[in-house]
Amino acid sequence: MDTYSLLREFADSWVLLCMTVFFLGIVVWAFRPGSTATYQDTADIPFRYEKKPASGAEYAVSPSKEART
Repeated sequence: MDTYSLLREFADSWVLLCMTVFFLGIVVWAFRPGSTATYQDTADIPFRYEKKPASGAEYAVSPSKEART
């Protein structure tokens, strides 16, 4: 059996199984019950300052941005 055929059989069976298990693990991790608060907080970022603009104290200004202004 040549190397290509051996690697092809390995990829068709075990690598496919490993990739499927990895994908299902990521899906379960993303939809776990404890992550709802984190995702809701992230989804609300665009609407956080709807009534008034954010104050300057709420932003962390990096030194490189201070040098430009």
